[in-house]
Amino acid sequence: MCRKSQPSAIVFGDSLVDITPSVIMTRHGTSTVKKEIECNDVMERRSSLQFTIQFIAITIVLSAAAAFFAGCIARVVILHQFGVMPLLRNNNDMAAVIYSAGSRFASRTMALQLPAPTIIPGKDVPFTTYASKIFQVEGSASSHTLHLDRRSSLVEASFYSPTIKSVVDNSSLFDDEFIDSHIGFGHNDDSGGLHLPAGQHLLVDIKDVDSTFLNSEERLAHALVELINESKLTLLSYHCHSLVPNGVSCAGVLLESHVAFHTWPSEGVITMDLFTCGGNPLIPVLSSIQKLFGIPHSPMEGEDEHDIPEPTMIWSHKLRGFREGFAPGYDDAHNPLSNDLGRVLGKLDFDMKNRIVSSRTAFQTVDVYELMDPKSRTIGSYQKSLSNDGELSHPEQFGPDRMLFLDGVLQSTLYGDAPYHESIVHPAMITHPNPKRVAIIGGGEGATLREVLKHSTVEEAVMIEIDEGVVQMSKEHLPQWQDCSSISHHEDAADWCLDDARASVLFEDAIAYFNTNFGPTQQKYQEKPFDIIIMDALDPNYDVDFVVELYTSDAYIQSLYNGLTSDGILVVQVGMAPRVNSPADEAGPFVNRSMMKEKLAKAGFKRVMFTSMCRLSNNLRPCYCSSIQMYDEAHSGFGDPWSTLLAFKDVKTKENWHRSAAEVELQLRKRILSSKSGGSPLRYFDGATMKSYQLPSSAFETVYCRQEDAPTDCVKSRRGGSAVLIETNKTVTYDPVTERHFSDNLFSRDKSLLSSINGLKVSI
Repeated sequence: MCRKSQPSAIVFGDSLVDITPSVIMTRHGTSTVKKEIECNDVMERRSSLQFTIQFIAITIVLSAAAAFFAGCIARVVILHQFGVMPLLRNNNDMAAVIYSAGSRFASRTMALQLPAPTIIPGKDVPFTTYASKIFQVEGSASSHTLHLDRRSSLVEASFYSPTIKSVVDNSSLFDDEFIDSHIGFGHNDDSGGLHLPAGQHLLVDIKDVDSTFLNSEERLAHALVELINESKLTLLSYHCHSLVPNGVSCAGVLLESHVAFHTWPSEGVITMDLFTCGGNPLIPVLSSIQKLFGIPHSPMEGEDEHDIPEPTMIWSHKLRGFREGFAPGYDDAHNPLSNDLGRVLGKLDFDMKNRIVSSRTAFQTVDVYELMDPKSRTIGSYQKSLSNDGELSHPEQFGPDRMLFLDGVLQSTLYGDAPYHESIVHPAMITHPNPKRVAIIGGGEGATLREVLKHSTVEEAVMIEIDEGVVQMSKEHLPQWQDCSSISHHEDAADWCLDDARASVLFEDAIAYFNTNFGPTQQKYQEKPFDIIIMDALDPNYDVDFVVELYTSDAYIQSLYNGLTSDGILVVQVGMAPRVNSPADEAGPFVNRSMMKEKLAKAGFKRVMFTSMCRLSNNLRPCYCSSIQMYDEAHSGFGDPWSTLLAFKDVKTKENWHRSAAEVELQLRKRILSSKSGGSPLRYFDGATMKSYQLPSSAFETVYCRQEDAPTDCVKSRRGGSAVLIETNKTVTYDPVTERHFSDNLFSRDKSLLSSINGLKVSI
């Protein structure tokens, strides 16, 4: 009980303080102090106690804050040991971790076990800075960012799948065959510090994918990290959002550029975008994308797993940026992916685009692809044709096309095989009266030889191909091109064309072969001449030294002339046929084709003048017959009509060129070996087709008249119409104007013109 004026004393050393309500007395040296305390003094003491509680409260708060930060750091270190989060390297990483720890998604992050990007052992990755800003929006259900783990080995990350660990065990999961054949063509080389303003862009769409997988941020993140490691790229960081009501979007920053994808779980679709400016080709990555992201649906209860469609992937690959002018010595024309191959791979609308083989021989790169264009064939029809349900009577017509590329240039297609190879072989063979010995220059896929062997008159067919690798690869991956089984019931024949007793295959340089055996300096030829020489080699517009020599070498072209019998025929595929708006060959990309026609005349292929006259505008003029004939075939599978040049050593042989369709059909029945079923082994060529080759198209005439030194045989009308004839005395070797306007009528009216040597004289 508190009393008034209760004395109280406090001792401080040798002083005593006496406290009362009205007075305070201090005596020094006596050690006592007197003080009276009333009830209100007790209240003052209680107020002093409240101050002490506040101090304690502040101490507790500060201690809790310190414990919180210590816990965050401990959490990061612990999670790092299990590979869930990277070890912090800078303040940006700390800020990202604090944001994640303090957000409402922190517990979800730990539960998902999202993998951190890692460095492939032995790869030197420079340090980078990081900046980001995250916007909280209603459509995003979660948001996670993970950064590069700079530990030296992937093996420490125990949560990784065996696929990633195998990246360490195996030096590369890339298709080494593809890399060996394409790595040297214009991709950046990081080893020397060269970073060109160029790259590769891969777009991938996959449908019929498992919806649970597409809605799992964790599984998708693992697939992303696995993909980057298998591709030997470097993922610096990635960021994923789970979306409302479903779906996931992820974007990753690569040392080489970026990767991103978005999913539609309800529709079973994922789309991906991968761009790199690094040194490795991207096309081999497609197999990893298919494996990691093309997860099929899991069968529902009572559902037959055979009814579940396999995931379908379509893709597009393009070269991006600029190489020529930035990389010393780089030539875009020599990059396979800048030629026909690159244009085909750049299309995203093919239902099927499968790489069969990509390799490099001793001379060139070889690529074989299987493609299905929905404009001509559909996946649905193809799948139905495989079911053998009897609904489709010709299932072989519904399969994918197969294409052969040499150094990126399209050489042949499955569905264009017959039109191209039959058109280059049979017109000349059926025009010659009795072809017994035939030479083939090039033709490594074997289809040209196959067509030659269908003629019963042939006693020897010599194929001169410099690249044995192409022949062997075609045998394995293009068996239809070398299949002679339809005529193998005949004597000395074989199922594989190159095993036919009449076939001789020489793996050597055709230019050297003809120069050695029939060269202009040879006093005596080393080989017997040929009735037909077919040059099925590279296109004349292909910019390499070998092609220039093939089409413009005086010595080689002279040796071709010398290598023919007196009534022999030279056949040359000369590339894409001209269009009506094309420039003259001499001024455009086909200058080699123009030069070859001039050199053929110099070698001895002349034109002759008829004794009969041609009538033009009621005026008579001399009529000439050129020893050179050109025609085109529009169904070869090259996208444009393809042209062929024939050169007759004796123009009299050309008489057979203008036979009627019925006469050609009769000759084919006599000449062509029958198939095992008794029918014709020809799939495309017939009398009507031959009739369409007899006259050059109007485009040949129009382009011919666009020459800078235009022949006086033609002049354009003032209205810009087609060329018209006028009289001339100028000598030209190839004259499509005369061919189109007069030759067919001349041969139809008087076939004896070419039967008598007295009716011809050489035009000098």
